[in-house]
Amino acid sequence: MKLDILAFGAHPDDVELGCGGTLAKEIAAGKKVGVVDLTRGELGTRGTADIRDQEAAKAAEVLGLAVRENLGMRDGFFVNDEAHQRKIIEVLRKYRPDIVICNAIDDRHIDHGKGSKLASDACFLSGLRRIETMQDGQPQEAWRPKVVYHYMQWKNIEPDVAVDISGFIDKKIESVLAYGSQFYDPNSDEPETAISSKAFLDGVRFRAQDLGRLIGTDYAEGFTVERYVAVERLSDLK
Repeated sequence: MKLDILAFGAHPDDVELGCGGTLAKEIAAGKKVGVVDLTRGELGTRGTADIRDQEAAKAAEVLGLAVRENLGMRDGFFVNDEAHQRKIIEVLRKYRPDIVICNAIDDRHIDHGKGSKLASDACFLSGLRRIETMQDGQPQEAWRPKVVYHYMQWKNIEPDVAVDISGFIDKKIESVLAYGSQFYDPNSDEPETAISSKAFLDGVRFRAQDLGRLIGTDYAEGFTVERYVAVERLSDLK
């Protein structure tokens, strides 16, 4: 299956928080979109890896993803080396996305920056035909995405691009709330974490609202780029 867009997250829920509205909008426009989680989030304070597997499947259904995979890397301890790069290269060559979206380039959680660089490096390496990979006993063809973007996470990184997600903010929030073990639940007996407060959940909407304000829309999501954004003419810019 060829995908139009493939989004990577170091943990289940990273993608929903970072670009859930953008993915929902692209899916509504008929694009085929997939998500690859690098780890199962097994080091998380709340919930379990099995619970998060179930939540990730629910979030995928909410968004309408064409595919979701988990690479089973070690939460907190994966590294950017050949073995891990090859896992991502195999996925890239399997789905051949035109657009890849990765974790934030720098963030509070060490896995986010690591996952960002790992996925980005693999996107380049995937285009080198002398790197040989296999799928179902057959050699894979080299494939390099046309563009790579990075979403925002905990830190307020200055975005290079803002995507209007007006009309899709509720779908984004619904996909985030699929992770019931992780986010605000007044009836939960789980320990408090940095993301389990009502203030954090409210902040997901407020950030999107503030970015929307800056570009003259109701809600937006921000991304950083690895190379200049190119347009045919100035009138293409809003």
